[in-house]
Amino acid sequence: MANYQDLRVWQKAMDLTIEVYALCSLLPRTETYGLANQMKRAAVSIPSNIAEGQRRLTKKDSASFAGIALGSLGELETQLILASKLYRIDINKALLACSEVGMMCSGLIKSLRSA
Repeated sequence: MANYQDLRVWQKAMDLTIEVYALCSLLPRTETYGLANQMKRAAVSIPSNIAEGQRRLTKKDSASFAGIALGSLGELETQLILASKLYRIDINKALLACSEVGMMCSGLIKSLRSA
């Protein structure tokens, strides 16, 4: 198993998380403990689950945690869309990153299941 920090999907997920934190700073203060908090938690969960999966002893476990990361990605995408509709913030860069991370994560799962 590769070191999780060497995985491009983990690196891209980290970049996405940083982008989400920047977007959250554009939300009104009333969302500090609401939508902004949920977005940050979902974003952080993506690279965290990829990392945890890579530290597991089996490829099956690694694939399972990558699947959890995909679930968090879906959660984040939904929250980004909601933030955009409520507060008119530009989420295009973040959604593009979500798409890229999603494809890479799916590829990781496929690779782990076929090995």
